[in-house]
Order: sequence, then C-alpha cells, then structure tokens
Amino acid sequence: MKRKIIDIDEEKCTGCGLCIPDCPEGALQIIDGKARLVSDLFCDGLGACIGTCPEGAISVIEREAGPYDEKAVMAKIVPQGMGVIKAHLEHLLGHGEEGLYRQAIEYLDEHGIPIPPHETGAARAGPAPAAPAACPGTMARSIPEREAAETGRAARFGSALRQWPVQLTLVNPAAPYFDDADLLVSGDCVPFAYPEFHRDFLQGKILIIFCPKLDADIEGYVTKLAEIFSRHTIRSITVLHMEVPCCGGVRYVVDEALKRAKKEIPVAEQTITLQGEAVEGSMVRPRGPGVGHCRDM
Repeated sequence: MKRKIIDIDEEKCTGCGLCIPDCPEGALQIIDGKARLVSDLFCDGLGACIGTCPEGAISVIEREAGPYDEKAVMAKIVPQGMGVIKAHLEHLLGHGEEGLYRQAIEYLDEHGIPIPPHETGAARAGPAPAAPAACPGTMARSIPEREAAETGRAARFGSALRQWPVQLTLVNPAAPYFDDADLLVSGDCVPFAYPEFHRDFLQGKILIIFCPKLDADIEGYVTKLAEIFSRHTIRSITVLHMEVPCCGGVRYVVDEALKRAKKEIPVAEQTITLQGEAVEGSMVRPRGPGVGHCRDM
C-alpha cells in the first residue's frame, strides 16, 4: 500500500541522534553512524522527528510501505513507561489522528493499563493537570480576539492572529477553527515585507503560511490544503505572495488543492512588492511540481 512515511537523506544525516527521543514509536535507530528507519510497521508518517533534525535530513514522502500498526506500536511503547505513553497519545491527537488515538486507548483498556493524564486539545483526560504536549508546535489552538485600545500603540500594533499553528506543515486539517472560515494563505516573506499585514489582511481570517521555493513537500501541501477544503466549509480564500516569480507558487498550490477537493471557493489574490506595497491581482506563476525551484532574482 502507498502511504506517508519518513525518509532520511543519508548524505545530510550526521548521526547526532536528536531525532530518536521524538519517535516514541521506536521506528528510528542510530545504526552505523546514521539515523535509520528500522520498521515501516512502527512509523506513523506524522513527522514528529522532523523538527529536531538540525541538518534537515528527515522528510515525509509517500511510497509503498507496510501498513502502520497502532497495537504493535503500543506493545512497544508500554514497557517504556507512563511518560512515553502520554507523549505518544498527545502526539496522535496533536496530528488529528483520532482513529489511532482510540486504538491506543483500547489497547490500554484491554491490557488493564491506566491511561495517564494527557492533553487532549479541547479537554484534558485524567484528574491531574496535563503537561505540554509532545508536539506543542502542532497542537491546534484558537486564540481569543482581544479588544485593542481605540488609540495609542495597542490599536496600531495589536495582533490579529486567531489560531496556532500557522505553518502549513504543522496545521491539523481537522482543527475546528477552519469551520466556516475566511482563509488567508500567504508566502512566508509577506508579513515581513508588508508593514500593516495584521491590520490590512489578517483581521478576521485564519492564517496559513508556507514557502513554495524552500519547502520541499509541495505535493504534500496540495494534499493537506485539499483535505482542509474537503473537511470544512470555507467561505473565502485570500492569497498573498511576493512579486518574485517563485512566490507565485502559493497560488498554484491553492488552485491545485481546489481542483483536488472539487471545490469552488472565491479566491482573491494580491501581490506584495519588494517595496512593501500591495498590488491587486495576480502575477505570472510557475507551474507544475517544481514551483519552488525557479532562479533567484
């Protein structure tokens, strides 16, 4: 079967081992000085190990692989103690894997193993306060709107951000803040180039950012956006990108995701110049899977 799974670039890997603690499933080991994926069976393909690799040697790809087995993983995790069980449960919930989470809980119940207190996102399981999740950067959170003062610094510089995370690699397609949302899909550099980003563009919107030039998994981005469009009612999409040609790949990813999801959602597009000005409409955009590999200007 084809599924998402970890891929390790041996040339980049230095064997530092920083990825190992973030894989409680035990799918990674250091062998002959390199991190190795030792079992397709144990790799869930969610990429908790990616963020801790200082060399960028780990990515998620789609290939033929044996099916992931949550019960087999739990059998491997349980002997490692309650801390590892807790981290694994939060890891699954942080990535929106409710089905695998239920299988893990069933395994604990079947074997008479206590369920450790852990962060469940909307609620907490267990009587004790929960510690931060194993993947805090991926835990879906809504940010309450704050009333800025009518005058002074707060009114001018108040944050309009309504959710976390914002990077497309980290967002959970099942996050409830996508329900009936107006989306703002932006290139990474736009908020730095456009000084009034929060005031002029972010107000009342759910934000997604990525870089079509530097981020490796453009196909994965199309797939994830398509899942968001399919799961939720999206009212509108605003696309922001820089005037450099490769940044036009932001619109390409949105268009491909809409096609894949078979959705018709209103899309507005603006280009931000290097001088920090907003220009209505689109620009010439690169096409195809290599959208992020144009030459620098």
